[in-house]
Amino acid sequence: MLTAKQQELLIFIQRRLEEGGVSPSFDEMKDALDLRSKSGIHRLISALEERGFIRRLPNRARALEVLKLPDGVVKAAPKPAPAVTAPAAPARQIPIAANDVIEIPLHGRIAAGVPIEAMESDRMLPVPAALLGSGEHYALEVSGDSMVDAGILDGDYALIQRTEVAREGQIVVALVNNEEATLKYFRREGPRVRLDPANAAYEPQIYDPHQVRIQGKLAGLLRRYN
Repeated sequence: MLTAKQQELLIFIQRRLEEGGVSPSFDEMKDALDLRSKSGIHRLISALEERGFIRRLPNRARALEVLKLPDGVVKAAPKPAPAVTAPAAPARQIPIAANDVIEIPLHGRIAAGVPIEAMESDRMLPVPAALLGSGEHYALEVSGDSMVDAGILDGDYALIQRTEVAREGQIVVALVNNEEATLKYFRREGPRVRLDPANAAYEPQIYDPHQVRIQGKLAGLLRRYN
């Protein structure tokens, strides 16, 4: 069952696709639902995707396809086609948007050296869809040089897929002692957790399992050149 806001957004997207074949922008969705922040729209879209009502088209940012509508909601009736002598082309059942940028929450700076606090923010970062897969994502600005051998430099934007689990050797956002976050390789060392840098100048960080909580895994990087 969808919440009222989830259903309202789904119907709004569907109506806009029916009208012009292009999904509304995040600003248009925010205004239509009377929300204060676009991060709320991002969370609603992620929830609809998880429940199988919409999907994001690969390699096309913010391109949404409505897969189904809630019970009791029907699509608008198609306009009657003009009379023709040749067979009409098959009707397109669900229009697809063709946008190329998606906005994800930008949650402050994260250390690639020693852990620092990862701050929450209402800022959004435009990202090419080709850099993201399925699921919910957010971005963090990298601070430090301990991951340079993995190609992650100070000032880069790390694109993070939200998850609470990680496989051996993945680069993760790890929350340490519920207060500080760091970007490191995730490894096991016996019963303990080892967070490895990618720079020989830094030592691995070793913790008891209860001290470390995975908050996401690296999905991509953005770099800005001045």
